[in-house]
Amino acid sequence: MLKEFREFAVKGNVVDMAVGIIIGAAFTSIVNSLVKDVFTPLIGLVTGGMNFTNQFLVLRDGTGDEIYHTLEQAQAAGAVTLNYGLFLNALLSFLIVAFATFLLIRNINRLKNLAYRPETAAAPTVKDCPYCLSKIPIPASRCPACTSQLPAMQPESR
Repeated sequence: MLKEFREFAVKGNVVDMAVGIIIGAAFTSIVNSLVKDVFTPLIGLVTGGMNFTNQFLVLRDGTGDEIYHTLEQAQAAGAVTLNYGLFLNALLSFLIVAFATFLLIRNINRLKNLAYRPETAAAPTVKDCPYCLSKIPIPASRCPACTSQLPAMQPESR
């Protein structure tokens, strides 16, 4: 069983998957920063200064009768909240990751198509002798192997 596990662990797919997970984790922190530090303030600016991280509904009040201005205040008071602002941030993060992944896969597929594009077939330079089946140049009028006189080529067969 240990030998089978070792073979499984050193397969290229497992290593590729591990690298993908590590890069994905780093990419996630970049996207979270992009949403939190760039897009959320811009959206807040457009919506009149609204900060999505502090958008919540109080479902049940906490220990005091105070008004909660931030999510941290509500949670510190023990209030039960519906944190739709955090959900909107997570949704925005997901959309950015999905779009970035789409662009990445789209470009990888383009590169694959360019790399694996079949070459256009070059015009043939040899033909088979109809008598001895050896390879001879197309313009030849006599076979060098069997010395047979070859039929004249038609202009459209060139």
